[in-house]
Amino acid sequence: MDDPRPAPVSNMPEYSVSEISGAVKRTLETTFGRIRVRGELTEVKRYPSGHIYLSLKDEGAKISGVVWKTTVPRLGMMPENGIEVIATGRISAYGERSSYQLIIERMEYAGVGALLARIEMIRQRLAAEGLFDAVRKSAIPRLPGIIGVVSSERGAVIQDIRTTIARRFPRRILLWPVPVQGEGSAERIAAAIAGFDAMTAAGDPPRPDVLIVARGGGSLEDLMAFNEEIVVRAVAACSIPLISAVGHETDTTLIDHVSDRRAPTPTAAAEMAIPARSDLVADLTHQASRLVSGLNRLAQESRLRLNRAERGIPDLPALLGSARQRLDDRVDRALLALPTLVAHRRVVLTSTERRLPDPRQLTTAAREAVRDRGLRLRLSAPNLLAGRRSGLQLASQRLAGGVHRALTTLRAHADRTIARLSEAPLRASLREARAHLSGLGPRLEAASPLALLRRGYVLVTNPAGLPITSAASVKPGGRLRLTFGDGEVDAVAQGGPGRGRATVEQERLLL
Repeated sequence: MDDPRPAPVSNMPEYSVSEISGAVKRTLETTFGRIRVRGELTEVKRYPSGHIYLSLKDEGAKISGVVWKTTVPRLGMMPENGIEVIATGRISAYGERSSYQLIIERMEYAGVGALLARIEMIRQRLAAEGLFDAVRKSAIPRLPGIIGVVSSERGAVIQDIRTTIARRFPRRILLWPVPVQGEGSAERIAAAIAGFDAMTAAGDPPRPDVLIVARGGGSLEDLMAFNEEIVVRAVAACSIPLISAVGHETDTTLIDHVSDRRAPTPTAAAEMAIPARSDLVADLTHQASRLVSGLNRLAQESRLRLNRAERGIPDLPALLGSARQRLDDRVDRALLALPTLVAHRRVVLTSTERRLPDPRQLTTAAREAVRDRGLRLRLSAPNLLAGRRSGLQLASQRLAGGVHRALTTLRAHADRTIARLSEAPLRASLREARAHLSGLGPRLEAASPLALLRRGYVLVTNPAGLPITSAASVKPGGRLRLTFGDGEVDAVAQGGPGRGRATVEQERLLL
């Protein structure tokens, strides 16, 4: 049901959201126009579209900012987080989000402090990577043939370098002109260094032997191109020895830390790159003088040594005469001594021959002696063998038949030897066999255990046949076996060790 009451009437104007947003935008752009804002960069982000979005902040507030893609090349610097800058642009509003932002058209560092902070930040990062280490630096060539220069083609820098090189030692100079300050200068300098490094020695133009990166003096802002990271990395990657000469003697840039040599001025860089011709000539003259003096001294010393050696050499004709005289004397003495030696040897030989006995008499006497001793051996061998055989049989029973077999073998060998004595051509064998046989009997007799028993010793064993070696091992009433030289007797022990006696129960003659 419709409300019959009329709508309230108001004189307050009514706006749409778009109208309010547009009014705010126009107010901001009209009121402020172009402004300069100082603050610290934060939330810097570059989108694939090429636009850069960031924020500027100070102790109390923060404002958003944007750099359009078409403005980035003319910005004057590359935004980085943590850098204090002064941004130039205009205030505008973004209605879809009900926010305002700074459209940045130019950006610069906020004084020397901001520049130094950025330089120090880059220096620490590159130093941590080892780009400033001394081991990376190369030596400058002694006399380069081609010198490459990266500098502005206008100005006094290149003229000073050319004049200095022409005065000291004229060399070929290759100039790669680049802007040394301003927008895009860092990229151009890095490209020039990389371009020189990419050349080859056989190319046209050929590759330089040394590079000089030079610029005249200026403020810190003017020298910022040589503090950019892209330039420092290009120098570090360059394989050509490089001399940096940026600013005056008191100016220091990051390129000075990474270059192989640092010169205080471009003129000093040219002096480092090429030696003075006069200095080289003077050095060569000095070296030549030292070489000539050394050769003269060496020749003089050699001459003195030769003279001393000459004085030490004897007179060769005199030596030959003495040697010839000694040779003649030796020949005469040899001719006289040879007949005397022959005569003496003949006398000695004759005397020896007279003292020698008749070989036939020696042979006859030896034959008779051998025949006599063989006869004696044949007569005494059977009796000796019979006596030894009885003794050997007795010993063989106690020695497990070993000795008996040896005697049997020896007896057979002796019998064969006796049988062959009358036919043996060598009588010496007979003497050796008889001596061996004569010494064998006493040795066997001494080795027989029965010889000890015959001298009164008794072998005491238990019933198992094991020898008893101590009285403490004998128990009263224990059975014993006593072995004498002519038999065995069983006994029983009475009493304790040391004071008992044995009672003979049975005597039995074994042998």
